[in-house]
This record gives sequence, C-alpha cells and structure tokens, in this order.
Amino acid sequence: MNRITRFLARPAALAVTGLALTFGMGACTTANVASTSDFDHAVNFRAYKTWAWYPKQANDTEGGPARGYESFTDQRIRDAVTKDLGAKGLTEVASNATPDVFVAYSVRIENQQQRVGGSPFGYGYPYYGYGYGGYGYGYPYGGSYNYKAGTVIIDIVDAKRKELAWRGTGQAQLDKNTITEEETYRIVNSVLGNYPPTDERRRQAIR
Repeated sequence: MNRITRFLARPAALAVTGLALTFGMGACTTANVASTSDFDHAVNFRAYKTWAWYPKQANDTEGGPARGYESFTDQRIRDAVTKDLGAKGLTEVASNATPDVFVAYSVRIENQQQRVGGSPFGYGYPYYGYGYGGYGYGYPYGGSYNYKAGTVIIDIVDAKRKELAWRGTGQAQLDKNTITEEETYRIVNSVLGNYPPTDERRRQAIR
C-alpha cells in the first residue's frame, strides 16, 4: 500500500471545528456550512496548473443499489468542483495525461443529535460512500433534536509524488434525507473557498 492509498483510507474522524482550533487549520462558516482545510506546507500550489479525477474515485459515493453510473450527488459534486477549479485557473485533463494533481472526494450523510446551545457540527468521515437510514427532527423536551448532517471531503493529491497536498472538509445540516442540489454546490464551494492556501496561512504555519 503506497502513501496515497494510506491517506485515502484514513478516517477523518475529528470534529470539523476542532481541527481548526487544535491544529491551526483554516476554517470558516459560509451559509451554514462549517468548512476547514489542511495542507502540506512545503508545496508550491501556484505550480499546479492541471488536474484530473483520481483514477480510483468511486462513481457513486452514496452507495446506490448498483454500480457503473453516477448518483445525482456525484454529478453535482463533480460539476461544482470542475467549475470552481476552472475559475481558479486550473485546467482539467484526462487522468492518463499526466496532470499536476488528482482530485478525489467522499460524501457522507449521518443522523446526529444536537443539544440546544451546543455546536451543530460533528465529525469528519472515512474515505468511502455509504447509504443512510431514517430521518428525525424536532425539539424534544429533553433539550436536543435529531437532524441529518452532510459532509463532503475533497482531497488534492500531488500526482507526481503521489502524496496528499491539500484536504478540505465541509459539513452542513440538511433539510432532507440526502444532499440537495443547492446544498451540494453550497458545501463544495465553501470547501474550495479555502483553496489554494493563502500566503498568510503559510506564514502562520512556520511561526
């Protein structure tokens, strides 16, 4: 197992906001999306000009009933990523055309419970798709309520070194049992809003 495979297999089971506070990662909250990112501080991100989808990227990260086609969520994530990176000046190429970076992502939806007055955001997730169960909502007398949380993790991998260069995570409370089209674009845009890392963040990392 090479280094990139180990990176993609590792759970991201840390609180989204806790990551930013504990490790000094960049974090922001945009339109009810909690997003955070971390990166290899030795990488010159300005040198990245071309990208392609990670060759082993799953087509249906939500774990649909069959394989070989993309779910609506996957289609929307790919479209949102393509548009965002294109606006940043990166050109998409075929995965066999020696891109500068590969892009991979995962999505997960989970039932969570929130106590009134606490943080509404939970944890990151392992690098795989999955199905989901029932949906609950409301504000019980006990001071907590159940809700759906959707998380998207986006990795940017140095294609030459085959090592993780940047990882962004975004999580939002959902209105339904799945991530809607509007929510998908909102989460992806919030996550990639942290890419590329700013010079200020790089200076803070080496202090």
